[in-house]
Amino acid sequence: MKLTKKSHACIRLEKDGRALVIDPGTFTEEDAAVGADAILVTHEHLDHFNEDRLRAGLEANPAAEIWTLKSVADQLSAAFPGRVHTVGHGDTFTAAGFDVQVHGELHAVIHPDIPRITNVGYLIDDGRVFHPGDALTVPDHTVETLMLPVMAPWSKISEVIDYVREVKPQRAYDIHDALLTDLARPIYDHQIGALGGAEHLRLAPGEAADL
Repeated sequence: MKLTKKSHACIRLEKDGRALVIDPGTFTEEDAAVGADAILVTHEHLDHFNEDRLRAGLEANPAAEIWTLKSVADQLSAAFPGRVHTVGHGDTFTAAGFDVQVHGELHAVIHPDIPRITNVGYLIDDGRVFHPGDALTVPDHTVETLMLPVMAPWSKISEVIDYVREVKPQRAYDIHDALLTDLARPIYDHQIGALGGAEHLRLAPGEAADL
């Protein structure tokens, strides 16, 4: 499986000539979903869900389909009948040849005064990759590669470190990093790498790794 990091929270997975894209949002390249055979969206916030990017992917490939939660599906289903699938915690499905399990229900707490929205994470191919969206969801399954929301308005670094410790992946790759400045990256790299208990890695947008 090939993992390509796109900007912010978006990743692209490729296997057997097919591509799966997760969370092509507003902070991600305009063509992030183009060429995808399947697209997954974790929740409705603009840095994870951008309708124009999804439409570009679906229009470029008439066979491409989307799996997402209801709040996103409701905005796309009418325009792409039969190609948008609603999922929730506990569901399983196959998308572009990838086996997917859905974990989680709610977005992390941003502030007690802000109502929590729905958020789901996606466990790919029996734990080879887990993308949690905007929540520190711990799946009841072994995870090889954790896509780690490294910096967000709703988190602090101690929570990120403890999340890696709790999931216990073989490796963690940073995502959700568009707001993290280059000045701060060495601090995050050192502390998460030293304290998380797993190999901590980072890819620049456009860089790829074989898993």
